[in-house]
Amino acid sequence: MVPPTTGDGGDTMRTMMLGCLAGWVAAAGVASAAEPGIEAITRPSADLTLAFVRPGRIAEMPVKEGDAVKPGDLLVRLDDEAERLQCEELKAQADDLVRIQAAEAQWAQKKEDLKKLEWAGKEGAATEWEIAHARLEVTIGDLSVQLARFNQQQDRKKYEEAAVQLNRMRLASPIAGKVEQIFLKPGESAEALAKVIRVVKTDLLWIDVPVPLAPARALKVGGAAQVAYPGCEDKPVEGKIIFVAAVADAASETLTVRVEAPNPSSRPAGERVRVQFVRAEGMPGKPVAAATSAAP
Repeated sequence: MVPPTTGDGGDTMRTMMLGCLAGWVAAAGVASAAEPGIEAITRPSADLTLAFVRPGRIAEMPVKEGDAVKPGDLLVRLDDEAERLQCEELKAQADDLVRIQAAEAQWAQKKEDLKKLEWAGKEGAATEWEIAHARLEVTIGDLSVQLARFNQQQDRKKYEEAAVQLNRMRLASPIAGKVEQIFLKPGESAEALAKVIRVVKTDLLWIDVPVPLAPARALKVGGAAQVAYPGCEDKPVEGKIIFVAAVADAASETLTVRVEAPNPSSRPAGERVRVQFVRAEGMPGKPVAAATSAAP
């Protein structure tokens, strides 16, 4: 390049910068044309941050970051010794039938006493007042049995409530995934609703793809999509559409289409990938793609 012989240095610098910018834009256009599909970012198909609904001291944490967990696996337990003892006490009361059996026995005895008094009354050996009083005792005995049964039902409900409260002092994994982050350690106090542990599911990845409105109209839930991971562009994996937004983004004139893709090589979520949608069999036209690249 021959340096200019006329003009000031500012014009020369601007000319060089414009030339570099034009070259960069041209290179970017070639790269975009060479890479089909729309660029987007993967994320876990489930990302849960768990917390306790009541405060307490963390007594047990049998997992560490990176551990694989199954649904129902214990993640964290608060100190629950007092609650367990109370739960056992309430369970014993709920299972106890002695009060009901005692009330039934007393009721049966009073019914026998009434029969004898009624027989004695026929023989003139018992007054009407005594017979009426015995009948009242039978009624009271019946009510005592009903009260004993009601109290036993209430004890059962108190035990069930205590069992629910005890269960709330444990955090179990609701999904099959991996422990991504631990916010507290055993011995530390956990406040109500404070973050304790984070679990993610990455064997399936979700990708929210910003699809231009024109091709997005042809996409339906259940449709196929090809996802090209970095370094494996020549071997895209087969994904499927699981969600198509009902509201478009007016600024970018795109519609969010969520794709679920398998992750057999356990790639980390958060990568930039390229997604190309495939029309269903029998639909006219070419694969649904976009000429421009965008990130959500």
